[in-house]
Amino acid sequence: MTNKTTEQTAGKFATRIVASLSEVGQAAWDALLGLQADANPFLSFAFLHALHESGSASEKSGWQPQYITLWDEAEQLVAALPLYVKYHSYGEYVFDWAWADAYQRNGLEYYPKLLSAIPFTPVTGGRLLARDEAARTALIKVLQSLRRDTQTSSTHILYPPAEQAGALQQAGFMLRSGVQFHWLNPGYRDFNQFLDTLERKKRKNIVAERRKVAEAGVRLRRIRGADASEADWAFFNRCYAQTYAEHRSTPYLNLDFFLRIGAGMPQNILLIVAEREGRPIASSLLIHTDQTLYGRYWGALEFVPCLHFETAYYQPLEFCIEQKIACFEGGAQGEHKMARGFLPQKTWSAHWLAHPGFADAVANFLERESDGIESYMDELNDRNPFRAQ
Repeated sequence: MTNKTTEQTAGKFATRIVASLSEVGQAAWDALLGLQADANPFLSFAFLHALHESGSASEKSGWQPQYITLWDEAEQLVAALPLYVKYHSYGEYVFDWAWADAYQRNGLEYYPKLLSAIPFTPVTGGRLLARDEAARTALIKVLQSLRRDTQTSSTHILYPPAEQAGALQQAGFMLRSGVQFHWLNPGYRDFNQFLDTLERKKRKNIVAERRKVAEAGVRLRRIRGADASEADWAFFNRCYAQTYAEHRSTPYLNLDFFLRIGAGMPQNILLIVAEREGRPIASSLLIHTDQTLYGRYWGALEFVPCLHFETAYYQPLEFCIEQKIACFEGGAQGEHKMARGFLPQKTWSAHWLAHPGFADAVANFLERESDGIESYMDELNDRNPFRAQ
């Protein structure tokens, strides 16, 4: 794949494949984003450009940007698709390691592949960004052409909204479903009113967990993005890196990235810092809009029982209630979230494989997996954490 801007014509639109969002510009990118009903802060120029410029998601790290952009005759950006040439499957949260292994065992190359996703961010949001349906249709056609013309094994679109997943299915993609856990706020007056809606055992457990943190002498401090200092970000980065170290893994992100989003999108950022005896010992990072709070990362330099739940769940829930935020998306996986009032929600991804035999095999697998997801959703809904009204 080229690492330079390429241009061609797609119907009445000019198509440019760009390797950097600086070739698009923040004004043009965010103007298009402002037209999307399913946008979120992770699609913003500030967030994506920070990933690329910090080296967190770059060709060197196995994420080579190849964004599809469509322009009209007036040089207005009318459609775009965040797209990467991927050389591995890390940082995606929709797992295709078994597919890659099957290719390898049969003497075929699975990497590189094409991937449309927000790196390291399992959050549903628009992928087919477009001014109108005509531009979105043209964008899908360009993607179809690109997937045929490149020397990649497959194309994957992760976490599109259901409507866009349906459009991709009509364009020949296979759909895959998954499950996340979201907390919904019907308008709670305070945290205690939320607790009163839970089953007795779950309510008692939460109260006990919060008491343990308080009795350990921990105090929590919330820092809005505009008030976060470089020292706050440096401390958070230490906590974030510690989490990966404890799992013997390498962090995807770096301090440069965190400083960039702190400067570029402070209105969307909430840091929660846990302190004991005047010393910071743990921190979590959340991204938010007026409607949705997104749990992202957490880490601790000292162990305190239940501190993870307080820092990553209970403080954010209180923030949602105080700010009248309707939804808290807790991130990927985690059935334990249900005990804290989160409910299962279905997610989508779309997949196209160039090899006919493997495409058929994956289609059969996805059909079986889909049946399993439906049964899993039914089982989870039967374990609803809320008490009967």
